[in-house]
Amino acid sequence: MDTRSEIREFLTSRRARITPDQVGLAVYGSRRVPGLRREEVAVLAGVSVPYYTRLERGDIKGVSESVLEALARALQLDDAERAHLFDLARAAGPTARTRRRSAPRQIRPSVQRILDAMTDAPALVQNGRLDVLAANRLGQALYSPMLANSTPPVNHARFTFLDQRAQDFYPDWDRAANDGVALLRAEAGRNPYDRALTDLVGELSTRSPEFRVRWAAHNVRLHQTGAKHFHHPIVGDLTLTFEMLELAADPGLNLLTYSAEPGSRSEQGLRLLASWAATPGELEPADKTGTPGRR
Repeated sequence: MDTRSEIREFLTSRRARITPDQVGLAVYGSRRVPGLRREEVAVLAGVSVPYYTRLERGDIKGVSESVLEALARALQLDDAERAHLFDLARAAGPTARTRRRSAPRQIRPSVQRILDAMTDAPALVQNGRLDVLAANRLGQALYSPMLANSTPPVNHARFTFLDQRAQDFYPDWDRAANDGVALLRAEAGRNPYDRALTDLVGELSTRSPEFRVRWAAHNVRLHQTGAKHFHHPIVGDLTLTFEMLELAADPGLNLLTYSAEPGSRSEQGLRLLASWAATPGELEPADKTGTPGRR
């Protein structure tokens, strides 16, 4: 990926979303473009206008951390955006093309044993490209629409944008789509020379207008904890809390686990899903109310 273009478009998009009144600046006359002007960002960041203009054109090599921090404050970047800015600055540095150790393509046996021991919670291991490398039995059951008939490597983003079943599987498809693209954007900042990631982005950009629009927005986000909503074809609607844990011994890999609120309908759904995973012939697909049937 073109690091200079990434920097230019990211800074421009962040500048365009902030209005002068949000940062306490007076407005004089009409404005032809939304957001702040370059000179206003320069003032807020405490740098000269020519210097900020240089940065926004993508020439960010050698910029100090203090200047990056000042830019982050001026543009009101959140934690994910701040981290992305620093990643882009590193990518533009003199050692950026030093090959980063690729994430493992397979998980270690001990990690698989941990997955298999988690019998009451869906769990899977994925990399920064959102490829699924392994899952426990309940994780396979939860993501059965994605895993069915998929060509390895199974990929969350490819399923979301290229498989019609994703529209039913994710009740809030827009949110799932936005989150997936934002995660890929963040990964591109961390590892801009990942050929597999570039190929994935190229494939999705070619085949999905929905992906292209979101990719052009340059939004990024962290993916550590939160709630996700699913409509499973067997057990119906589920609302699950997720936790994303880094595998320190395997850089680039993360353990994604799900749990349900105790006593909730989603907890009951997970139990039914576990039963279906153990004996898949005993439950019929859920009806329109989300209630699974039995044979």
